[in-house]
Amino acid sequence: MEQGPFIPLTSDYGFKATFGNETNDLFLRTALQALIKSPVPIREVQLDKNAFEALTLDSRSGIFDLACTDAEGNHFIVEMQLAHSPHFVQRMKFYALHKFNTVVERGRFDYANLPRIYCIAILEKGILPTANYHTLANLRDEQGALIDGQMALILVELAKFDKPVVAITTDLDKLIYTMKTLHNAPADPIQWPKFWNEEWLQRAIDELNTRKMTPEERFQFARYTAINAEAVNAERTHLRGIIQRSLQKGLTLEEIAEIHELNLDYVRELHTAPDTQ
Repeated sequence: MEQGPFIPLTSDYGFKATFGNETNDLFLRTALQALIKSPVPIREVQLDKNAFEALTLDSRSGIFDLACTDAEGNHFIVEMQLAHSPHFVQRMKFYALHKFNTVVERGRFDYANLPRIYCIAILEKGILPTANYHTLANLRDEQGALIDGQMALILVELAKFDKPVVAITTDLDKLIYTMKTLHNAPADPIQWPKFWNEEWLQRAIDELNTRKMTPEERFQFARYTAINAEAVNAERTHLRGIIQRSLQKGLTLEEIAEIHELNLDYVRELHTAPDTQ
C-alpha cells in the first residue's frame, strides 16, 4: 500500500492517535472546544473506556466512536463517518438519547442540573440541504428560540469546506482544514500553513508522521491496516451477495442502493467487480 508521509487524520488509526490519544489530550481538548464553539477552554477530559471501534458499511474507511467527559461533567460523543450516510442524524439522536437516559438513571431520575451532552459527527460527505459546513442544533421552537440547550447535535461536513489558507483564522477552520488536507501535505514544513506550528496541531501532526513513528506505533498501524483490509473484503463479499440476490428478485441497482442506504456508485462497483473467491 502506497503511503505518504502522513497518515490521514480521518482514518481509523489517525483518529485514534489524535482524538483518542490518552497520553496527551491537548489536541482533543482544543478540538472539542472548537467544535462546540465555546469561548471557555476545556481544561481536562476523561476518555470513556466504553468507546468502540467498527467499520463503515461500505468499508471504504472506518469510524471510531469516542466518548469523554470534561471537568465540568459535560459529555462528548464524537464519531467519524466517511461513507455516504444520508440518515446519519438518526444515528446521532440514538447515541445522544442513549447517553441522556444513562445520565438520568445515574441521577436516580433527577432531571434538574443535568450535564450538557454534545453529540459530534464529522462527516466526509454532505447530508444536510444547507451550505453550512458546521451545524449546531438544539431543541428550538418554530421561531428559532432556544427551548433547551442541554443536548446539542453538531455536524461537520468536510465536503462543504473549501476555505483557502489565507481565510482561515478560527480553531474550527484550522481543524477542518487539517483533517481534509494533512495526508496530502508535503513533507517539507516550509510549505505548511503557519497555523500548523500551533502546539495542539503540531502534536497531532507528529502522531501522524510516519517518519516519527516508533516500532510499536508502526506495528499498530500495520495491524489496523490488516484488520481493516480483512473486514473490508468480508463486507464486500457480503454486500455482493445481497446485490446478486436482490437483482434476481427484480430490483434495480438504484433501488438496492436506496433500500440499504448505500452509495449508488459503490453498489455499481460491487456489481461489476470480478469474483475473487
